[in-house]
Amino acid sequence: MWHCLLLDLEDDAALIAAYRDHHRPGNVPAPVLAAIRASGITAMDIYNLGDRLVMMMQTSPDFDPVAKAASDASDPAIVAWEAAMGRLQRALPFAPTGEKWIPAERIFALSEQP
Repeated sequence: MWHCLLLDLEDDAALIAAYRDHHRPGNVPAPVLAAIRASGITAMDIYNLGDRLVMMMQTSPDFDPVAKAASDASDPAIVAWEAAMGRLQRALPFAPTGEKWIPAERIFALSEQP
């Protein structure tokens, strides 16, 4: 299953550059990547335009976002990564309190069109 999530970055060129640098190949800590893969996330891409981020994530049928969140909250490497990234990110204006990445609703699929 594919998921599309959105989040904003702080609107500051230096902070945006820092976020991009943290995500270059080899810069994401190995425990963070291992936790992503172990949770049932089979593919993940993050796109950036200005201060907006879009994450495309493909998951296996057994992926459980609630279990992933619980596991992340108890993993010191994930907690440290999220804290570091959290200084560069800002929630969307309509995001529920405490939530960062917000799922987008798919409203069109070419494959469903006649």
